[in-house]
Amino acid sequence: MSFYQFKDYIEEGDLVLAFIGRGNLKPLTVKRGSTLGTRYGNFDHDRMIGMKFGEQMSGAKGHGFIHLLHPTPELWTISLPHRTQIVYTPDSSYIIQRLGVTSGTRVIEAGTGSGSFSHAFARTLGEDGRLFSYEFHEPRYLEAKQEFQDHGLLDVNTLITHRDVCEGGFEINDLPAKFDKNGINGDVVFLDLPSPWTAIPHLDKVISKTSRVGICCFSPCIEQVDKAVKALQENGWSGIEMVEVAAKRWESRMDMVKDISDVVKRLKDIQSRKSKGIENRRRVKATQAGEKRDIEQVEADDSEEPKKFQNLGKGFNPFGKGMRVREGDSQWQWKNVTKVEADIKSHTSYLTFAYMNPNVKISE
Repeated sequence: MSFYQFKDYIEEGDLVLAFIGRGNLKPLTVKRGSTLGTRYGNFDHDRMIGMKFGEQMSGAKGHGFIHLLHPTPELWTISLPHRTQIVYTPDSSYIIQRLGVTSGTRVIEAGTGSGSFSHAFARTLGEDGRLFSYEFHEPRYLEAKQEFQDHGLLDVNTLITHRDVCEGGFEINDLPAKFDKNGINGDVVFLDLPSPWTAIPHLDKVISKTSRVGICCFSPCIEQVDKAVKALQENGWSGIEMVEVAAKRWESRMDMVKDISDVVKRLKDIQSRKSKGIENRRRVKATQAGEKRDIEQVEADDSEEPKKFQNLGKGFNPFGKGMRVREGDSQWQWKNVTKVEADIKSHTSYLTFAYMNPNVKISE
């Protein structure tokens, strides 16, 4: 299975992302004789073979359905098994754009973690680029390496190493021939580490000496940012800037068009019903207080004496309020609008960017 190119039909051994519902995306490897069990029914892998990616598949007894999606780095980020905090698409896409990662770029990534960003890097680099990924935790390293092998990353442009770069640096002995370019010679560095300031001094031996190099430190705490900035300054990096990506969702919908004459009629109706309500409350109050003289006066005005506050109903409302109106109902006039989420969901991490330009010397 490949994250680098698309295919039309599902084959045995392919990675398929089963879209079960909003927020519920299940990764599975298609294998004859296996079954995916969900709350909506069972889905046999045998029936998936030969189906098209993106197709809707019904349950074994004709009840329920799922969609069979082709894997992409963005969908994998949503569905992958979490071994650590991961880099989500709003951050990863911004980092890739900001650092100018493209086909042929040589990227140094530490640490690998759950491999979310690794897939996005690998897809963007293409066959000509190279990704050098480092993970210090051995169980996570072994799981990530197996995933990269299953997904075809190791066969194209990715090399993963078990190493604590904060202590041991980034240099790799006996680099495979297709990864060796007078050493690692990285163009871009991404550090997702608890203490990136201890790894920054080791970068000088593995980054390019002939072109500008960009770095991004992914840190959840501002104290980490402070220490990373000091280390970058001490080691000759310039153009230092910290940003935070705050993503909001926009939705498109239809809003009812309201005519001014209908609004005026509605306001008059509200005022009329308000006046009647005030009068009715007066009568009830007079009755409860035993003010006979006022009661006689009320009876003279109106022979029917209310015993309680009357429900005047919903009154005139041309906008469908108080009843369920289907969006786009032809009885009313509509217009297309957009609406943004009221609140930003949450903070992930601070992104600290800097650059190393071999043609620029930073004065003391």
